Amino acid sequence: MGYQDINADTIDRWIREGWEWGKPISHEVYERAKNGDWDVFLTPTKPVPHEWIGEVKGKRILGLASGGGQQMPVFAALGAECAVLDYSPLQLESERLVSEREGYEIQIIRGDMTKRLPFDDEEFDMIVHPVSNCYVEEVRPIWKECFRILKPGGYLLSGTDHYINYIVDSEEKQIVNRLPFNPLVNPDQMKQLEAEDAGVQFSHTLEEQIGGQLEAGFTLLSLYEDTSGEGRLHELNIPTFLAMISRKPIKPEYGVDKKAVIGETM
Repeated sequence: MGYQDINADTIDRWIREGWEWGKPISHEVYERAKNGDWDVFLTPTKPVPHEWIGEVKGKRILGLASGGGQQMPVFAALGAECAVLDYSPLQLESERLVSEREGYEIQIIRGDMTKRLPFDDEEFDMIVHPVSNCYVEEVRPIWKECFRILKPGGYLLSGTDHYINYIVDSEEKQIVNRLPFNPLVNPDQMKQLEAEDAGVQFSHTLEEQIGGQLEAGFTLLSLYEDTSGEGRLHELNIPTFLAMISRKPIKPEYGVDKKAVIGETM
């Protein structure tokens, strides 16, 4: 069994046990979204600024590794044409249940985001990618695939872990791990994850998360930090998550510029 299969099984079990990020939105939340009262999250506690989203009616939006019936139903309520790709069967089942309950169409695909994405070049106007790449070993190829399937001028909204989550013990009181945190090459780290029933997770540097997007050709427009919402690091107001909005440039000549300008007007 590959580590992605282990993670799918783990997340399915979490969902059966009531995992927060596996609970689909209610009918009432969906109806409020249709009436303009909505929020979506890329990280645990801070909602995405509405100006990052803009007008999405008629736009094609991909939820990348964002199953669970939380983000995509909101975008559907706002009039977007939605697709979702996830590797957890139960996360995708939540998407199906909400879409059937509310009567909208959504393309639902079980797929591994570490592989070539099953979409055409320049197919989407926006990609929404909440915290999930902590479950994959290499993130740079994912950013390249996102760039490929986005239309010129399209937006990537991503939530990512800080590596600080992986250096502390389970009580977040002591530094116990060296980086990178990679259980595929460090048996002790795998044992730690197994003891915590945490699936198979990996730390990623800012070079991989931010630099990887720039290397893929994106222009970083804005970002914010967030805490986990619980635990000692949260109590100390130490941010451990990062949300970003990046844009695929309209002009092809800037699409592969590693010196992409930070802060281009959205």
